[in-house]
Amino acid sequence: MSASLRSIEAQDEASILREIHSALQGLRFGAVEITVHNGQVVQIERKEKFRLQAPQAKQG
Repeated sequence: MSASLRSIEAQDEASILREIHSALQGLRFGAVEITVHNGQVVQIERKEKFRLQAPQAKQG
């Protein structure tokens, strides 16, 4: 897992919404967690799960 530091000047609402949208992009199973400190978004975390299914047995 990797983290990157991104600067959002003056808590620009449009920029924050773009970051949240980006975190949700392509997410099928998982969660997006938004951390707020003193009324400001300080972290957006994406947790993705990959579900594997066992091959189905052939009936015949």
